[in-house]
Amino acid sequence: MRPLTYLAMSAMAAFLLIPVYLMVKISISVPGEVFTQHPTLLIHDVTLDHWRQIVTGGMLWPPLKKSLTVATATALLALALSAPAAYVIARMPRGWKYTTLLILFFTRMFPEVGIALPMAIRFIEWGLFDTNLGLTLAHLVRTLPITAWILVGSFEAIPREIEEAAGVDGAGHGRTLLRVILPLALPGLTVAALFAWLLSWEEFTFAVYLSLASRTLPLQVYYYVYQGNWFLTATYTTIITIPVLILTYALQRYLKAGTLAGAIK
Repeated sequence: MRPLTYLAMSAMAAFLLIPVYLMVKISISVPGEVFTQHPTLLIHDVTLDHWRQIVTGGMLWPPLKKSLTVATATALLALALSAPAAYVIARMPRGWKYTTLLILFFTRMFPEVGIALPMAIRFIEWGLFDTNLGLTLAHLVRTLPITAWILVGSFEAIPREIEEAAGVDGAGHGRTLLRVILPLALPGLTVAALFAWLLSWEEFTFAVYLSLASRTLPLQVYYYVYQGNWFLTATYTTIITIPVLILTYALQRYLKAGTLAGAIK
């Protein structure tokens, strides 16, 4: 059974990686290698003209800076707001806890298009339209329920005996949360932050309604898709993928199972 399992996993990995490979291939291929009746999977003629055109054209850095700023701010604010709330929800009685979680998920059932237009009108009145802060606040609408749900499960896994022991040692509720609970919930916090960052990084609807003078990277990709330029679209899409890979790899060491093992001891 083990060889069959490895074979199935390899086939699944290949199925998932082939679109990424094709994206990278198009971004570094000459037009004649792509626009042919029988294109091959292998790369024969490599060119960096598409990358050079984007990097030196001045159209990459403003969208990249805006996307990185908004995604990072969204992840940090989502953690700061959802961690205390999730901790309280995790310590609620079972009935209240699941009712609150259902209400949180009910907010995700509203279409973002229906939320974005009135939000844009309100942000114009408040002076938040086409600003990083306004887009960050809009992204919190879609990230807070997810981060809260993840963190509720993380806080539930922490035994109450640890809090009681901290109380016996003289720590108050705030100090217990900061010095004891949050360090133990670090894997859950990392996963929640990663999901919040990714949800903000790839968000499109709010960016369309709330961005005018400055685009995010997803809007920039859409612009080249609309123009029908396959090569610049593939290059921009590859650029969008690179920070995701770097961040996921950098946070891997925090995503370890068994962090709570032996906590009571």
